[in-house]
Amino acid sequence: MELICPAGTLAAFRDAVDAGADAVYCGFRDETNARNFPGLNLTRDELGAAIAYARPRGVRTLVAINTFMRQGNERLWTSAVDDAVSLGADALILADIGLLGYAAERWPEKRRHLSVQAGAANSDSIAFYVEAFGVKRVVLPRVLSIAEVAALTRAVSCETEVFVFGGLCVMEEGRCSLSSYATGRSPNMHGVCSPASHVRYHEDRGETVSELGAFTINRFPAGEPAGYPTICKGRFAVNGEPGYLFEDPVSLDVTQHLGELAAAGVSALKIEGRQRGRAYVAKVVVEFRRALDGVATADAADLSTMSEGLRTTAGPYNKGWR
Repeated sequence: MELICPAGTLAAFRDAVDAGADAVYCGFRDETNARNFPGLNLTRDELGAAIAYARPRGVRTLVAINTFMRQGNERLWTSAVDDAVSLGADALILADIGLLGYAAERWPEKRRHLSVQAGAANSDSIAFYVEAFGVKRVVLPRVLSIAEVAALTRAVSCETEVFVFGGLCVMEEGRCSLSSYATGRSPNMHGVCSPASHVRYHEDRGETVSELGAFTINRFPAGEPAGYPTICKGRFAVNGEPGYLFEDPVSLDVTQHLGELAAAGVSALKIEGRQRGRAYVAKVVVEFRRALDGVATADAADLSTMSEGLRTTAGPYNKGWR
């Protein structure tokens, strides 16, 4: 299985390559990718430098252009496709049907991967993308059990890729608009969930309070790690009792199921975290590289220090409630 690793900066990209990535995915510094945070992502020159660093080392570069085009501004997205191909990207990670059609017609020889943002989670949906746009790989949503991943992988004619570590999105991939109700900016259209410009923290009666726009998302007692304020991981009062209504602030970690994913026929394992720092990239990539090479089993407790809320879960891969 290939190890697909994140990079939000050129320095993190080089760290991922040096740590043992088989491929590194990144995006441009604009709304065409789903991690459009200030200070992150690459300029055109930086992408060229990244590809030049990766290729001699046998590492592929995948460019995520995985948000949805807006009427009247399609050129921003089509230019991103053109530039990524011209700079030598090994594959494009796309979600928008119109952009997939453009890439397939304009650059038919360039490998196309279907982003998790497309939310393709059944064989009929995936078959459509393969037949219509020549998709070679689909990144599966983080809502499937390993048994479901295995059945789906057997049923489709393209490669499958799954997330194995990092942020766990509770919503239907590519369909979440929660952030836009608080900030006016959608993760699928503007490329950012809970934009930093709308995030605030302050102290109140010994607690750290996190806010998104005009809304209080969480209150953290002294000593409790304060997570980034996203609505789906907010702590709200229900019937007078505070609790996590949708999902706890916790990260996905599937290190204990790598053998099962290999048996399921999965082609690639994806680490989430383009918004995370270099230390995260280097540590997590090294541990997964060692595990995949059979040098050691990644230590879940050790990786928990790189996790949201310092906790991890196997999430839907272990659907114990079924």
